[in-house]
Amino acid sequence: MVQEHNGDGIMEGDFDALRGALEQEKARAEDNLNNLKRAQADFINYKRRSEVEKAESVGLGKSLAYMSILPVLDDFGRALAAVPPQSTEEPWVQGMALIEKKFRQLLTREGITQIKTVGETFDPSLHEAVLRCHGEEGVIVEELQAGYMFQGKVLRHAKVKVSCEDVEV
Repeated sequence: MVQEHNGDGIMEGDFDALRGALEQEKARAEDNLNNLKRAQADFINYKRRSEVEKAESVGLGKSLAYMSILPVLDDFGRALAAVPPQSTEEPWVQGMALIEKKFRQLLTREGITQIKTVGETFDPSLHEAVLRCHGEEGVIVEELQAGYMFQGKVLRHAKVKVSCEDVEV
């Protein structure tokens, strides 16, 4: 094969080889750019997943801590309910009531809400039926233990007494 010279002294075959090499380098550069874009997207997704997992871990840790506080709050409620009417104005009773109130305010600030019970329709996703009595079907008539929600999830189901039409008195 005879190669021709152009006016610059470069052979025509050299142009073809250079064009081929240039196309290969362009393809490699495009590949590298695509790989970089994928790596960036993967990193962004990883970072987002890590943040979600961290928030869930913190939420789980808080849930466990709150679960251990709820029995103390229950005890305060029972203790205050057992105070004789003539002793409600005693300073120590007032102090206990204040402590219970602060506990409830703390839980409210942290996003914990009490599940509604008495007069509500029984919902097994929120309530645990412990007792039944005669009355309008499926209505909660008494709360035996308060239930609580945290971040839209049940922290502890409310234990309740539910009325049923088929229960005999």
